[in-house]
Amino acid sequence: MYKYLLITLLMTSVAYAQDRRIEFEEYDMDNGLHVILHQDNSTPIVNVSVLYHVGSKNEKEGRSGFAHFFEHLMFEGSPNIERGTFFKILQGAGGTLNANTSNDRTFYYETLPSHHLALGLYMESERMLHAKIDSTGIATQKEVVKEEKRTRVDNQPYGTFQSKMFAAAFKGTSYEWTPIGSFEDIDAGTDSDFKDFFDTFYVPNNATLAVAGDLDIAETKALIEKYFGEIPKGTKEIPRPSIKVPDLGGEYREDVFDNIQLPAVIYGYQMCEQGSEDYYAMQMLTQLLSGGESSRFQKEIKDEKQIAAFVGSFPFSLEDAGLFITFGLVNMGKTTEELEVAIEAEMDRVKNEPIPDKEFQKLRNQIENNFVSSNSRVQGIAESLADYHVYFGDANLINTEIERYMAVTKEDIMRVAKKYLNSESRVSLTYLPKSAQKTPEDEEVKTDQ
Repeated sequence: MYKYLLITLLMTSVAYAQDRRIEFEEYDMDNGLHVILHQDNSTPIVNVSVLYHVGSKNEKEGRSGFAHFFEHLMFEGSPNIERGTFFKILQGAGGTLNANTSNDRTFYYETLPSHHLALGLYMESERMLHAKIDSTGIATQKEVVKEEKRTRVDNQPYGTFQSKMFAAAFKGTSYEWTPIGSFEDIDAGTDSDFKDFFDTFYVPNNATLAVAGDLDIAETKALIEKYFGEIPKGTKEIPRPSIKVPDLGGEYREDVFDNIQLPAVIYGYQMCEQGSEDYYAMQMLTQLLSGGESSRFQKEIKDEKQIAAFVGSFPFSLEDAGLFITFGLVNMGKTTEELEVAIEAEMDRVKNEPIPDKEFQKLRNQIENNFVSSNSRVQGIAESLADYHVYFGDANLINTEIERYMAVTKEDIMRVAKKYLNSESRVSLTYLPKSAQKTPEDEEVKTDQ
């Protein structure tokens, strides 16, 4: 009976996936800009997105934080857009906009009423053609970025875990630092350094323009040619570092004393790069361990044993590598040692015990639902199309990537758990309250005794 149930579910899944197929058209302009268009006239909104294939990975040592810095600097305006008005113009037209930076890319987007499509294209073309890279804007954004680092990292409980994790796991590579960078490197950057970064990476041949929503393909192509056709192709060589994951030589452990109340246990396991065969099995493993209220971490460690106030995991997926991160907050009256034992017990269970059929089918259903939901809005569709093109050279993965997830077997999940979740390739951070830190005077008293 279970066999026939699986067949029925699979047929239903395939039929639904076909109904949800996302049609798109893509082409390259003469200047190297890659364009992807998706028409959906069901709602009168449109999303304009530009992905620049540059992140903190592309930065030089001593100049960390430049990619993230440009995420801010690119809103300064242009010769035709007065400084400080970028947001006002688009929001005044009823639009929303933002940007984000990762280790591998920088992404800008705005969602607008569809009759303002031309405005969105114009604004993105203006900053690609001649964004303001001057001393006034640079000085302003240096302070903005430093304040963001103080707020989100330095003064945030557990906020330093990512920088510490990456510094240890990827030592000697440009994945060693996180996109936020350092005060010292940003301060050391000169106007000419920033201009060179712009001229190298903010060029059409390093960008993907994705437009999705209520549009007419022919009219949109004409507008894109009007606003982007005159932008010259970049002439500088674009650095493409290839990251080789370093050998840790055994587990790296560090105690971090922070302004916190609940201790934390944070693991980072070196893992495969995004898009690889193992990557999909690791995504399924994440869902199994911490995807929702019925996940194993939630049920066993938080609800049943009540060792953790929170416990979860996520694969930090990168273009050339990755980290499988597990984060747990210790419950009152429990210890970090108890939480470590509980987390590792659940990992060992995945390595050694086959996943029950019912749990595995539930896992597959959750993965499929997450995949469909990620492309339920035009903003998500535009971003996915750009990502798939840049990282995998295949924008149609927006329709077919789910097949890679569905090809993962229970045995694959056990295999990757055994392969990657090992202490020899793990960074272990234990966050403790500052009150637990021993002072030199404490050590002296201990020695005297």
